[in-house]
Amino acid sequence: MAKPEGRELELLRERREELRGRYLRDPGERPATTARGVHHVAFICRDVEETVRYYQEFLGFPLVELVENRDYPGSSHFFFDIGHRNLLGFFDFPGHDHPEFAETIGGLQHLALSVGREQFDAAKQRLDAAGVPYLGPDRGVENSLYLRDPNGVNVELYAEELGRFEGQELLGS
Repeated sequence: MAKPEGRELELLRERREELRGRYLRDPGERPATTARGVHHVAFICRDVEETVRYYQEFLGFPLVELVENRDYPGSSHFFFDIGHRNLLGFFDFPGHDHPEFAETIGGLQHLALSVGREQFDAAKQRLDAAGVPYLGPDRGVENSLYLRDPNGVNVELYAEELGRFEGQELLGS
């Protein structure tokens, strides 16, 4: 995919600034959100045990439930604790053929999970020891590691506090 450059890039940047001016409000002018937070994000997995082992044993997110999917007999629905009362969920759908993961419109680009610096450093050591490839500090981004789970989902371990992006407070205190 060719990245925009020249006049095309200028127009994209101008459009972004136009959108910022039209829709982005200063914290004191923003209405309160109508949501309480993320209850869970749910992905489709190819193998329940492989996914449980990856998230629980490798990344350190405890499995908190594993039940049958209420909408699809034989399918599993399971959840991991990812902190602050947020859940990461998965389904498997036995009998379905699923294409490989694709980054496309309406799809997921990546799931960014906030971790402390100690957990970030420990995860990096585990990844290095296991020979698991990732992108991260080598790209000049000192607080992010990008890896793919066994299902192709892009996961970012982000050593940044919730509500902040690149050191900037987005949500106020």
